[in-house]
Amino acid sequence: MVLLIKQITMKKKIAFALIMGIITTGIISFSLISINIGFKDNFFKIWAKSWAMAYIIVIPAILIIGPSIQRIIDRKIK
Repeated sequence: MVLLIKQITMKKKIAFALIMGIITTGIISFSLISINIGFKDNFFKIWAKSWAMAYIIVIPAILIIGPSIQRIIDRKIK
């Protein structure tokens, strides 16, 4: 039973990381590219490439760094 709960918790954390990664990298990459180059003809091609690269970088970072940050927050805020 405990193992099942841990598996469900891990699945929730992974799902959260994947969804948050999509949303945050999409917003940030869209904002920065629109500010830096404006809405040119190839904007969406550049944005899609940047979004994909950012997503590939962010997901492992969330999954690797996230637990450490959560432990620090748990210790600091009680």
